[in-house]
Amino acid sequence: MKAMICLEDGSIITGESFTGPGEAVGEIVFNTSMSGYQEILTDPSYAGQLVTMTYPLIGSYGVNDEDMESSAVHPRAFLMREYRQEPSNFRSTATLAEFLLKFNILGVQGIDTRMLTRIIRTSG
Repeated sequence: MKAMICLEDGSIITGESFTGPGEAVGEIVFNTSMSGYQEILTDPSYAGQLVTMTYPLIGSYGVNDEDMESSAVHPRAFLMREYRQEPSNFRSTATLAEFLLKFNILGVQGIDTRMLTRIIRTSG
């Protein structure tokens, strides 16, 4: 399903929702971590934000209850270059998509995260 990220400066970035239809409004931020996406999603400091991951492949190790920083997912959307649908980790109990859907969070892949990060850095 096609997704559009519309920025305050008029820029429109397209991607693909891997969690189905939805809408998210909030401050857009980026995170440069290579791993730990479940901890990022459950970190209350990201409440109400649209989090862009700069590492190109997200979802490869799935999610599990042990890596929760809190009992909820706090961002409104999770943006990335490429989503890995089939995790490969013995600790995984669900895919990232299943986890986001459980908490009604929009997941978008196919984003040019390098370009988006530059926009965020220069425009705020």
